[in-house]
Amino acid sequence: MTTTDGERGAISVLVAILMVTLLGFTALAVDVGMLYAERTQLRNGADAAALAIAQKCARNINDADCATASALARSLANGNARDGASNIASLVLDKTAGTVKVTAGAQEAGQAPNRVSLFLARVLGFNDAAVTAGATVQWGQPVAGPTAFPLTFSICQIKNQVDGSLQRLQSHGDDANPDCMYGPSGAPVPGGFGWLTSNPGVCGGFIDINAGDAPNSSGNSYPKDCDSLLTQWAADINGGKDVIVLLPVFNRVTGTGTNAKYKLISFAAFKVKGWNFSGNNGLPESFQNKPPAIASSLKCDGNCRGIIGSFVQYVSLADGYTLGTPEEDFGADVVRLTQ
Repeated sequence: MTTTDGERGAISVLVAILMVTLLGFTALAVDVGMLYAERTQLRNGADAAALAIAQKCARNINDADCATASALARSLANGNARDGASNIASLVLDKTAGTVKVTAGAQEAGQAPNRVSLFLARVLGFNDAAVTAGATVQWGQPVAGPTAFPLTFSICQIKNQVDGSLQRLQSHGDDANPDCMYGPSGAPVPGGFGWLTSNPGVCGGFIDINAGDAPNSSGNSYPKDCDSLLTQWAADINGGKDVIVLLPVFNRVTGTGTNAKYKLISFAAFKVKGWNFSGNNGLPESFQNKPPAIASSLKCDGNCRGIIGSFVQYVSLADGYTLGTPEEDFGADVVRLTQ
C-alpha cells in the first residue's frame, strides 16, 4: 500500500499538531510540578511563621515578634524556602481574638513579589505565575480537651506558684497539705489532688471545665492503665527531656468518697520530676520520690502519696483543645493551626 503526497502531508501536519499538544502537556506537567513544590515550601514557611508568632503572643502579648512587622516571621518563611528567599505577602494579627494569619509568597530575582518564572509553559504564552500560601493560627487558654493523666489539683496549691519552684503535691499520708484550705468557711479541701474518672482502657480522659462538676475516682492510687505512661515519663526524665502535662485545677469539692465531685476552673502546666503512688519503691508506682538533690520536705516516701514537680508557664501545641476564658489564668496556653 502506498501513500500519496497529499496523505503524507496530512500525516506530517497531524504529527506536528500532536507534537505541539504533547509538548504543551509536558510543559504544564513540568511547571505545575514546580509550582506545587514552591507552594509546599511557602506553606511550610507560613505554618512555621504563624505558629511561632502565636507562641510569642501567648507568652507575652507585648513581645517584639508579636507584631505585624515580626522579623521572626520573615526568618522562618525564608528558612523553609529551598532557595532561602520568600516574601511575607501579608501578616494579619488580632491580639484581641488571639489569631494570626501569615501569607507567604514567592520571591524570585527579576520577578515581581509573589511570582515565579515558568519554563516550558512559555511556549504556550505563559511566562510567570503567582504563588502564595497562607496559614492561620489561634492561641488562647484551654477550657476543654484531653488530660494525659487523671489528676486534678486544688487551687490553693497552685496560687502564686507558677514560677517554676519545685514543690511536693501530697494527697495522702502524714501532713498532707495541712494549709490547703478552701472557701470562706475554711473547710479543708480533701487531699491535695484527686483522681478523676478516666476513659475506659486509657490513662486519661476528656475534661470540660464548663460542663459542671467532674466525678471523682476514689482511692489513693493511680489507675493501672497509667503504668505505661509513667514508665515513659521516667524514661524521658532520665533522658533529659521535660515532662510537662496540662492538668485541671479545682476550687471546690462536694461529697465524699465515690460521690465526691470537683469544680474544675482551669488548666495548669505541671513539670513532673518524681512521684510516689504506692508502697512500692520502684517503677511505675514510684520514681525519684526521694532524690538526694532536693530538700527533705519535698521527698515523698513511706506513707506519702504525691507528685513532685513545679507549675510553669507553658505554651502547648497539642491538638484537641477548645479555647475560651477559664475562671483563672495559670499560665497554660494552647496554640493551634486553624487553616
